[in-house]
Amino acid sequence: MSDNQRQSENLTAGFKSVLERQSDALTTLPLSVDDKPITVIGTQRIVDGFDENCLKQAVNSRLAPGVTDLVLNPDAHLGYGAPVGCVMVSPTHIYPGPVGVDIKCSMSLLQTNVPAEDLNDRKLRRELIKAICQRIPTGPGKGQRDVPKSRNVDERLGFELATTGASKNVLRKLGIPSDWATRCEDAYHRAPDDSIDSLAGRLERLLQQQKLRRFPVQARQLGSYGGGNHFGECETVSLSDDPQMREVANVFGLCDGKIAFLSHCGSRGFGHSLASGQFKVLKAGFKKSGRAFPAGDSDLVYAEIGTPEAFNYLCDMALGANFATVNHLLINQLVLEAFEQVLPGTQGHLVYFISHNIARQERISGELQWVHRKGATRALPAEHPALARTPFAQTGHPILLPGNPRDGSVVMVALDGACRSAFSVNHGAGRAMSRRGAKRDLNQSEIDRDLEAHDILSNCRQYPRDEAPAAYKDFEEVLQSVKVAGLAAEVARLRARFVIKDGSDPDD
Repeated sequence: MSDNQRQSENLTAGFKSVLERQSDALTTLPLSVDDKPITVIGTQRIVDGFDENCLKQAVNSRLAPGVTDLVLNPDAHLGYGAPVGCVMVSPTHIYPGPVGVDIKCSMSLLQTNVPAEDLNDRKLRRELIKAICQRIPTGPGKGQRDVPKSRNVDERLGFELATTGASKNVLRKLGIPSDWATRCEDAYHRAPDDSIDSLAGRLERLLQQQKLRRFPVQARQLGSYGGGNHFGECETVSLSDDPQMREVANVFGLCDGKIAFLSHCGSRGFGHSLASGQFKVLKAGFKKSGRAFPAGDSDLVYAEIGTPEAFNYLCDMALGANFATVNHLLINQLVLEAFEQVLPGTQGHLVYFISHNIARQERISGELQWVHRKGATRALPAEHPALARTPFAQTGHPILLPGNPRDGSVVMVALDGACRSAFSVNHGAGRAMSRRGAKRDLNQSEIDRDLEAHDILSNCRQYPRDEAPAAYKDFEEVLQSVKVAGLAAEVARLRARFVIKDGSDPDD
């Protein structure tokens, strides 16, 4: 057993006894390896609920080669290699595990001019559900051929959008407003040498080598939701009473008492194929060279920046991320078209698109580093240099945090205190139950009655038990953790009117 593995075992065995509470929602776990402890965001109730295996993954991830910082968010739970709900920072190493197989799984929010009271009519909501489902398929493997009113995306257009992202040409071909690109955390991704040509060359080689045999089919999944926790949700927007937050909401483009649409999905089968291929190649390379996996966990496989392995991984991540970006933008356009069909005169604009499964190069503590966010959301406050020349330079950008249909979701904005968490917050409520446990222990009738009592409709005959509100952590306690830690403030609440989901297994 290595020294790091021994330290990991010792720390996780008595994790809660060595925590050093800094405030009501900020805790640190000291490590002997250096002077940077693990930062834990969470109220006492949240910290008490952390699973020991999740904590062990956090320690293993912090002690992995090249990692300088590890943040555990209040929504954290067991993942692959690294916990879902963590941030890993490294100047020298790239880790595919903390990005996952659903590259750039993200949130987006579309604001409409439809008054909330117009959707009190359940029949009208059913018409909207039908119109959306005629355009946007749900579930693994589903694509444009499964719905009558989607867009035709052939292999040629799929290649273009995977290599250029939300370019003006791609948006024009798909009928998406070009100004929506300015409302994206990243409208496009490039190769490590900042070129499109390297991305195109990488994708051409993967296709020629038969590494992406399903690419023509996967390209046709553009404009679709996956299974599991992916969803589309029709919301009523309620702005904060705080005058300052109302000014922020105005910059964001949020409209009090109007209908918005929140979406959660990623890079679909294309991203999964890219990530799975990378895991296979990198793990094989470790085994061939005899190198040990961090903490003996092959899901913490890595590549050192500057090597061909890192270059190829970052190219593949960029390809998947570009697909995810355009996938979200097309979904929002198709949702808007569905509203226009049922409610003529509907207008809408994109509030924001933001990821939570990505590695990005950012300046942390004055140094340019790779920030891996696995189920974590970027949180840059007002006047952060990275927001210069964006619509959010003076406010900070929108943070889209889904809770659950019953308890709602929120839009937040980062505060200066976000520097303590590598400019990151949680990505939602976080699972409290495993999928298997939720399917075993939760009562289907109670789930459906609960949603009915809150007047929430769904396209599902039976709402998936593993996605029920009870399968997730207390969203209010998670939000309280973020607020008390001084990371972000609430700008608006989103209350669900109907949900578009699929009961199949997740992409991520």
